[in-house]
Amino acid sequence: MAKAFASQGDLTEKKISFTEVGKDLWAFTAEGDPNTGVIIGDDSVMIVDAQATPRLAAKVVEKIRTVTDKPVSHVVLSHYHAVRVLGASAYGAKDIIMSQKARAMVVERGQEDWDSEFQRFPRLFEGHESIPGLCWPSVTFNDRMTIYLGKRRVDLMFLGRAHTAGDIVAHVPDANVMFTGDIVEYHSACYCGDGHFADWPATLDAIRAFDVDAIAPGRGDALVGRDMVNAALDNTADFVTSTYRPVARVAQGGGSLKEAMAACRAACDPKFGDYAIYEHCLPFNVSRAYDEALGLDTPRIWTDKRDLEMWAQLQS
Repeated sequence: MAKAFASQGDLTEKKISFTEVGKDLWAFTAEGDPNTGVIIGDDSVMIVDAQATPRLAAKVVEKIRTVTDKPVSHVVLSHYHAVRVLGASAYGAKDIIMSQKARAMVVERGQEDWDSEFQRFPRLFEGHESIPGLCWPSVTFNDRMTIYLGKRRVDLMFLGRAHTAGDIVAHVPDANVMFTGDIVEYHSACYCGDGHFADWPATLDAIRAFDVDAIAPGRGDALVGRDMVNAALDNTADFVTSTYRPVARVAQGGGSLKEAMAACRAACDPKFGDYAIYEHCLPFNVSRAYDEALGLDTPRIWTDKRDLEMWAQLQS
């Protein structure tokens, strides 16, 4: 029997957790599904990453209403991927914020990414018929932007390329907590299909330099305490380098993509094989690592057609 494509067979609903990671700071997590951050200010709430559909975003709002009745004023999107952004309309925020680079990627590949992700992982698009269209920011910035929610300061920053070329983090100085999007994961595979392997470890080091007390990662449990934070940073770096190095050796030696996949499995399966979405991410990660090793700096655009062609090539 042919192996089901990506996560088309993953139909099991995940258990939701809502964890306080600092005073009035929360992480909405769901066993390896995309996380959402919640920052409660004096008069309003900021969301970090929106979920894939308005229906799924409503589950976040339901949790928010158990701790505050303040309105949502800002939705910050850590990057452009469909599972992070397409639910933004549900929050009724006055401002939707992305990096300028992330907005450019919506222009360049937003629809293709939506079509691709929907085909790969339909469960994450529950209520997809309620999506009003591509998500466009009302505010963008390049390297740094500060927003005040009353007296509470939130610093939005581009610290370097990693999961995508436009990743940003949100740091709340008064609590020393950071929301990292998919730059950092915890016991969940990193999706590297649009990533920058050579830059990613340095971006993790830039996060580490803040010496934060907690992180709300892109996937996996909230990271509370410096030991857990540093373990997740180490583990994410190990995942990225363990994926790239064996693939690069094969690619630069003239080997095939399928041979690169085998080399990656030999290095990564023993360490990461039980991680959430590991099998889902692996072929996309190998394909991107192979391209980067051969000098392709800008990730090629994934389309629903390219996805299936790559999958067939690796399964044959």
